[in-house]
Amino acid sequence: MKRGQLLTQLADGSLIPDLAPVYGSDAPAAAARLLELTEEFAGTFPCGGDTRTLLFSAPGRTELGGNHTDHQHGHGLAASVDLDTIACVCPNDTSVIRIKSRHHRMAEIDLNDLAVHPEEADRSVSLLRGVAARFRQLGYALGGFDAYTTTRVLRGGGLSSSAAFEVLVATILNHLFCGDALTATEIAQAAQYAENVYFGKPCGLLDQLACATGGVLAVDFRNLDRPRIRRVQVDLASQGYAMCIVDTRASHSDLTADYAAIIQEMRAVAACLDCEVLGQADAARFRRELPRIRALCGDRAVLRAHHFFTEDARVSRQCDALEAGDLPLFLELVRQSGLSSYMYLQNVSTYRDSRCQPMALLLALAEDLLGNRGACRVHGGGFAGTIQAFVPLDLLPAFTAEMEAAAGPGTCYTLRIRSSGSVPLID
Repeated sequence: MKRGQLLTQLADGSLIPDLAPVYGSDAPAAAARLLELTEEFAGTFPCGGDTRTLLFSAPGRTELGGNHTDHQHGHGLAASVDLDTIACVCPNDTSVIRIKSRHHRMAEIDLNDLAVHPEEADRSVSLLRGVAARFRQLGYALGGFDAYTTTRVLRGGGLSSSAAFEVLVATILNHLFCGDALTATEIAQAAQYAENVYFGKPCGLLDQLACATGGVLAVDFRNLDRPRIRRVQVDLASQGYAMCIVDTRASHSDLTADYAAIIQEMRAVAACLDCEVLGQADAARFRRELPRIRALCGDRAVLRAHHFFTEDARVSRQCDALEAGDLPLFLELVRQSGLSSYMYLQNVSTYRDSRCQPMALLLALAEDLLGNRGACRVHGGGFAGTIQAFVPLDLLPAFTAEMEAAAGPGTCYTLRIRSSGSVPLID
């Protein structure tokens, strides 16, 4: 759509029906947000009103089960949520991609240089370069574009803001230059490649796959090239519950080593079982040979492997419970998952500073508030970020007030599951 036309139709509301399949009843608010985005784009990248201008959206995600199982080729359960990253995009007929994110410096790459730049690790420009490199490896001819992005996905909040950004970039490239040929899984794989190889953070595929696909997904990662996806229908509100995340507002900086240690220790145990990852290993053999593995790998690695085997099996039970409408069983399994992450996986606190344990504190408060009527757990990678809670609707106001009294105003979010993944909104 021409930029002038896009601005007019966002302003007069005529694009609201086009946005409704993604945003539902929030489409009017989304139109206002996209209008602001497009105006900011025009102020950053001045060009004529006849310029082709497109809008894209990629959701954040919430993990429902399978804490730290995906990178071991296990099973995971996740859902896309109604907090998203949006982009206003214009092809620029050059070899340069420029992306300006609100409150951040311009990220710019030349498609003639897609090598890994070690100095870019931990920066968004590395994700941009890595996604483009993966598309080039797949044989696609790419071109340049300018983009302006804003996000409602919490940064460092366990909702996969980095995955949403990666997937958004991949969706833009797929739509502009590949005729939408890549599947959601291939888009997710390109995003994961960028994060692993260029950004320098080890991660599994669950986050990217949820952002790219949408809805609630149970994923079997035994074959990473072709993960098996099971769609699960969930309607929490009809059963009297809301899904919340509470932001600790603790920093994720300097936590890459903590995340990497989980992967390294699980892989060390797997090696003792003649496997590369624990998803290939036999749990019964693990238990039989535990004394030998303990001596070789240490107790924490053994405990983390124990978490993997029990958590991996729990995902299928969670899916069955949701599909059967057995929410009490699902909530009990959520509690078990949280306890396992806390005790065995040990990704609640880093223990570098005994005075700073915000995730543990919020979990304690949430358990007290919910009693036996709800459930809470570690959310995502852990160590910082957010906790997740399933809250009875009649308790939601009190729960929100109490958690924000402890964590700060605006830290408790009630999330809705979004059915669509990363998509072009307006072309």
